[in-house]
Amino acid sequence: MSELILAADHGAVRVLTVNRPDKLNALNRATLEALQAAFDAAADDDGVRAVVLTGSGTRAFVAGADIAAMSSLSAVQARDFSLLGQRLMRRMERMPKPVVAMVNGFALGGGLELAMCCHLRIAADTAKLGLPEVTLGLLPGFGGTQRLLRLVGRAAALELTLLGAPVDAARALELGLVNRVVSAAELEAETMALAAKLAGNAPLAMRGILDAIHVGGECGLDDGLEYESAQFGLAFATEDAREGMTAFIERRKPAFNGR
Repeated sequence: MSELILAADHGAVRVLTVNRPDKLNALNRATLEALQAAFDAAADDDGVRAVVLTGSGTRAFVAGADIAAMSSLSAVQARDFSLLGQRLMRRMERMPKPVVAMVNGFALGGGLELAMCCHLRIAADTAKLGLPEVTLGLLPGFGGTQRLLRLVGRAAALELTLLGAPVDAARALELGLVNRVVSAAELEAETMALAAKLAGNAPLAMRGILDAIHVGGECGLDDGLEYESAQFGLAFATEDAREGMTAFIERRKPAFNGR
């Protein structure tokens, strides 16, 4: 694993940490590529059932893209940089395992775009979140306009992107931008407890849920319902489904093996 991304396993939970604290974990090309490799590795590792993403230090989750590195890009290079970030973030949201963003500080620009690709987001009460690209004469390039629209709706998405002002964690929770807000002191423990609970669920069922919700968000209702029914049927072919229903009938805790 690249030193830009630290990886640590806690049981079936893999914690990935963006490790550029001197740059507030800002995203440059090398960091995006290292994240892509880290998520590919987590997806391929059968021992990993959930992933937590965070930033090193106490100040920032990811404070944005590396502006110093971006400032010299040509128009063609900037488009390529955008596509690189979009490929990574598409990879993250299509992960077959749940990904939880542990937002421990600033999540701005590319950092918020990174968090929005995670399936769940828990923020410290001290966190600040926003898409300030307009203040640089730019607009979000890693999918921020599209995912923000889908998460918080048109009015809030326009407010956050046109004004560029960050919001605090409480406002982010009101908007539906994050799932939970906890005190900074409790953030790690609360996030790891949630991730451990996810890791204890049936992996194939979670994969079906992630796929169904992702597909349903991008198609019409009838197509989404048909896809859900197909995934529901496939679940009955798994050992986990038999174990889960048997455990329910026998009034015991199920032991899922991902088969």
